[in-house]
Amino acid sequence: MSKILFFQVCRFGIVGLTAACIHFMTVILLVQNFMLPPLSANIFGFMFSFQISYWGHRLWTFSTTEVLHRVTFSRLLFLQIMNFCANELLFYIFLTLNLPYPLALIIVLAVLPIFTFFSSKVWIFKA
Repeated sequence: MSKILFFQVCRFGIVGLTAACIHFMTVILLVQNFMLPPLSANIFGFMFSFQISYWGHRLWTFSTTEVLHRVTFSRLLFLQIMNFCANELLFYIFLTLNLPYPLALIIVLAVLPIFTFFSSKVWIFKA
């Protein structure tokens, strides 16, 4: 692995972990304090974490991209909506298996990052 790719993967991980923590904490807050059902709270978690993810990757992970903001934003939004659909489906399945919702959410948030990195590198932020 080249030095540039290594640091890009590290930055991707930091941004992704930050976004996942925001997502997780938003869901916990909404369920615990506002009695929202976990699947509904997950929608808000996604909306907040998407902003962290997009801007972190745009400004830091893939900062050398020359692709216009309107292109990268719409590409990442499309990818993340697909990821969110998979996320929500997996979350639903784990909840129906009676897993505690925090554990189910941690598992779900750990599933898709590798796919997202490669999609970001070869499509979203690539000219």
